[in-house]
Amino acid sequence: MAKYRVVHTNFWSNPMVMEEMTPEDKYFYLYLQTNPNTTQIGIYPITKKQMAFDLGYSIETVHALMDRFIQHYKLIRYNPETRELAIKNWGKDHFHKGGRPVMDCISAELKEVEDRSLIQYVAEAIRKQDVRDLYEAYCKNEEMMVIEEVNQQEDNNLYITEENEMEQTCPSGFTLHSQKDQLAMDPTIENETPLLAHSISEDVKEIIAFWDENGFGVTNINGKQQLLCWLDDSSFSQPKAVILKAMQIACANNKRRLTYVVGILKNWENESLKTVEEIEQYCENQKPDYKTRLSADAIPAGRAIPSKFVLDLTAGEES
Repeated sequence: MAKYRVVHTNFWSNPMVMEEMTPEDKYFYLYLQTNPNTTQIGIYPITKKQMAFDLGYSIETVHALMDRFIQHYKLIRYNPETRELAIKNWGKDHFHKGGRPVMDCISAELKEVEDRSLIQYVAEAIRKQDVRDLYEAYCKNEEMMVIEEVNQQEDNNLYITEENEMEQTCPSGFTLHSQKDQLAMDPTIENETPLLAHSISEDVKEIIAFWDENGFGVTNINGKQQLLCWLDDSSFSQPKAVILKAMQIACANNKRRLTYVVGILKNWENESLKTVEEIEQYCENQKPDYKTRLSADAIPAGRAIPSKFVLDLTAGEES
C-alpha cells in the first residue's frame, strides 16, 4: 500500500530554505520528508546506504549532507546505532488535524521508537497540544525514567553539536562524557541502563576500546560516532577490520585524529578495496623502490668540470 506525504507550500517560503540552502540541500530536505521510510511521527529507521541508493549519491555525499543538517541547520538528529532519524519541525508542519484514528496511529508508531530521546526532540516543535501530550507521555512513562535520564545526556554526547562541544564536568571530577562512555562501552559494569548496553555490538566495543586505549580522545564522543558510521555505511566487506587497520596506520604515523583515519578509509574506498588483505597488497605495491633511489642519490651532484680543463700541478709556481 502506497504512502502519501504532503509537503506544504510554505516549505519554499521558509527563510532558511530560501536564503541558506543550496539546491542540493533543498532536494535532500524534501527527500527526508517524503521518502518511503517516513512515518506519521517524524521518526523513522533508515540507513545512509539506503539514502545514497535512493538519491543516486555517493556515501561520502550523504555523510556530508547529514553532517550539514545536524550540525549547521540543526533540523534533524540521527542515531547511528539504532539507525533512526528524527525531523525537528515535523510536528509543526504536519500535525494540523487530530482525532482518534490519527492519535491511535501516532501511539502505535511511537511504541516502535528505540531511541526515546528522539520523541522528546520532535515533541518540542509540536503546536497541537493533545498530540504533544501524547509524545511527552512516552518520555515521562515511569518505566522509561532511567532511559530518559541517559537520553538527556545524549544531547551532549551522542548528538554533540558545535554549541555544546565544551566538556561538562561533574562535581566528582569525572566528565559526563567519560562516565557515559564507560557505562555504554563496558559490559562488565552493572548499571541501570541494560537497554543501552544491550544495543552495543562487539564490533563497536572493539573499535571504541582501540580508540580510547591509543590516544584518539576518550571524551571525543562525536568523533567516535562518526567513525562508527563506517561499520554500516561503507563498501568494505570487513568494515571492523578495515577501520582498525586505518587506526593502526594513524597510530604508526602519530596522526591520532578522526580526519586522518577517515581520509585513509576514503582513499581505500576510492580504490575499491574491500578487505584487509587487498589493502595490505595495495600498500605493498605502493612502496617506493628505496634501493634504486639510494643508488641514484648515493653520490651527491657537484659542479661540472669544464671539458677543456687541463690539470697542471706546476701552474702558478715560481721558477
